[in-house]
Amino acid sequence: MIKGLAITPPVLGRISIGKVVEKNGKRLPEKDDQFTLTTQVQNRDGWLLHPLDEQLRQEQTTSNGKLRTIPVRMLFNSPELNLRAEYSLFDRQTGRPLCVGNGKTCRRYTPQGIQHLPCPSPEACDLARTGQCKPYGRLHVIVNDEEDIGTFIFRTTGFNSIRTLAARLSYYQAISGDLLACLPLQLKLRGKSTTQSHRSAIYYVDLTLRDNHTLAEALQQAKTLNQQRLEIGFQQQALDQAAEAGFNNAQFEFSEEEIPELLEEFYPNADDDNSAQGQSTSTTNTANNTNHPNSSSNTSSNPKTANGVLKQKLGQRLQAQSTSPN
Repeated sequence: MIKGLAITPPVLGRISIGKVVEKNGKRLPEKDDQFTLTTQVQNRDGWLLHPLDEQLRQEQTTSNGKLRTIPVRMLFNSPELNLRAEYSLFDRQTGRPLCVGNGKTCRRYTPQGIQHLPCPSPEACDLARTGQCKPYGRLHVIVNDEEDIGTFIFRTTGFNSIRTLAARLSYYQAISGDLLACLPLQLKLRGKSTTQSHRSAIYYVDLTLRDNHTLAEALQQAKTLNQQRLEIGFQQQALDQAAEAGFNNAQFEFSEEEIPELLEEFYPNADDDNSAQGQSTSTTNTANNTNHPNSSSNTSSNPKTANGVLKQKLGQRLQAQSTSPN
């Protein structure tokens, strides 16, 4: 196995509760009140819809054509393998992770290389004082009871979604006797209002038992499925162990293909936030250029241009990869 390369679950598509739209020449995130399942292929109009998106919409007749629930199963019994969630601070010039922590310890790029340091959480961290360190979660799920190990990924920086999903996964694992991967579950979109949202509705993702399933029925179904898997030689424990080894094979789990999405998620208003960008860029450059006094500051003095150039180069690179015969 190649060291330094994170081996993550195979991804068949994306799950989102929003989209990126272009307004006045800027690409900005737009909230939505429904799920959307897409492929990993993108064109000028955005991500191409996955065939399962239309199929699930047709199966749901009570939501006026809006996809509010998605039937899923977990790939792993361990909650931490299904939901990868950490505090993350990205270098807004490159889109690469600068510091990733769990509230106790962190892995941070420094002039001396990657160091393991205490993580006091964003509220008490000097490096995160610009407000650009956010919780970043990636949930891998099997959609519609597919028998393969390919997953759909839901990425979010929403605290409500991350907290709810983490709690649900942990509780379902406990009450099922470590049969989380066998439970019939569904992603469900919920809404609520808070003072921070100025009483307007915000939406987050919850994980529940499927409709028309009682807890007793779901637990019995999980036991039955687990027994069937044992009889055919399905080794769930070995799968969890292999996944954990793959995640631990690199310091950071982010791929280059995620960088454009990360920039849009973490810095949606980059062009209108020059003052905040200057502070963030200054922090980043201080951490990265301490041993490079002669390094140019032109890029950091114009983060708007750097972000645009970065996205353009990444788009060209990803387009080249998609057209490559390999």
